[in-house]
Amino acid sequence: MDIGVTFQTDPPASRVVELTVRAEQLGFSHAWTFDSHILWQEPYVVQTQMLAATERIVVGPFVTNPATRDPTVTASVFATLNDTFGNRTICGIGRGDSARRVLGKKPTTLAETEAAMHVIKELAEGRAIETPAGQVRIPWVRDGRLDVWMAGHVRAAAEAAGRDPDSIAICVAAPAYLGDDLAHAREQCRWFGGMVGNHVADLVRRYGEQSEIPHALTDYIRAREGYDYSHHGRAGNPDTTFVPDEIVDRFCVLGTAEDHVAKLRELEALGVDQFNVYLMHDAMEATLEGYGAEVIPVLT
Repeated sequence: MDIGVTFQTDPPASRVVELTVRAEQLGFSHAWTFDSHILWQEPYVVQTQMLAATERIVVGPFVTNPATRDPTVTASVFATLNDTFGNRTICGIGRGDSARRVLGKKPTTLAETEAAMHVIKELAEGRAIETPAGQVRIPWVRDGRLDVWMAGHVRAAAEAAGRDPDSIAICVAAPAYLGDDLAHAREQCRWFGGMVGNHVADLVRRYGEQSEIPHALTDYIRAREGYDYSHHGRAGNPDTTFVPDEIVDRFCVLGTAEDHVAKLRELEALGVDQFNVYLMHDAMEATLEGYGAEVIPVLT
């Protein structure tokens, strides 16, 4: 199992670059950043510096979306970075949550996301796409390679499409906090339950509480009263007091290094190819270093 890490591009950008360099030294395979251009600094500017300061680690957004940037622009960005730094980027993409909602706009549709994924991958790898002007390709791409990973649940869809689900790379992302003080770790990671609650609330509105959504999820969001995106993805988010401890324990990886390894082994057994550490709390260095010393050597 690969171990990646996600950073928020809070200023100064040099801080994110320093953490990326250390992550590469510690054996992390990927360094991701959020992509919400109002809440945090522009990720691709920072990612350019991350790539320039490293040699091996793969860099990309976790996740971008089809709306805040035209997919052809996104494709050109990745093609340029790969041409400069040697095919070391990856594109995580979703429908758009905070990047859209903070502007009062809704996420895109799945169809729009699917179409964008096709455009981004084809152009970034040097192939043509169909446009109203005819076929268009980026003429300067040479030997481009770009994996595009979509945020969502794909196993059943893969089976329905006749694909082997085990052939699809699966990445699971969640806050990880190394330490013995579980109560403190829970408070530092409770924001994640609020973030997940946004998506669960969307699903409940669309499919209802009696759908296939697990009751453990639908039950806890009943106490959700609102959500202020100015606190999005941050420890101490006041809009996440409704998130119970059992949800934090379920969604996050907490405790000693042995606890982390045990939980990640469970994910590995389910077919997960990468665990992505959301490093948004008050023990960033300790968790990063602990993973490099006691978790990554065991799992990789």
